[in-house]
Amino acid sequence: MNRRILFTAPVAVGIGAVSGVLVVVAALFVENRLKIDDPVGAIAVHCANGTWGMIALGLFADGTYGAGLNGGPAEMGVTGLFYGNASQLWAQLLGVGANVIWVGLTSLILFKVLDATVGMRVSARQEMQGLDFHEVSSPAYPGDGSTISSPVLVTSMAVPLAVSAAK
Repeated sequence: MNRRILFTAPVAVGIGAVSGVLVVVAALFVENRLKIDDPVGAIAVHCANGTWGMIALGLFADGTYGAGLNGGPAEMGVTGLFYGNASQLWAQLLGVGANVIWVGLTSLILFKVLDATVGMRVSARQEMQGLDFHEVSSPAYPGDGSTISSPVLVTSMAVPLAVSAAK
């Protein structure tokens, strides 16, 4: 019997279980400790779980895939640390570092350009009224208590105007 097939499925479940816990912990950390408003959990999913997925490959790769890659023999696929090869883990960690540098620098440049051209903040009034009205002319939740009682039209200058229901 092929031991790899029997061992791969439980490892995949374990990697997924760690990911499930990690996404919640990371989302709470980002919001509560770093004080970053990430309402869709993008940082937790793409940064934290993406990093975990890359590291997990360096730990659990069992040789099924990647024959001849990373200096390994042509008949053997890539193996991770738990299969006796630390080089794949180092390659994955290098990839994580390269991603952090690339995404960090390109994001910094993008946000600086956006801030200098169109700005990165809405007005305090718009923030208090809720951006749902100013962005899509609709409340996010029924009865959300917004101070705007009618739809909002967004003009070409991105200055929302409340529309009166009746005159």
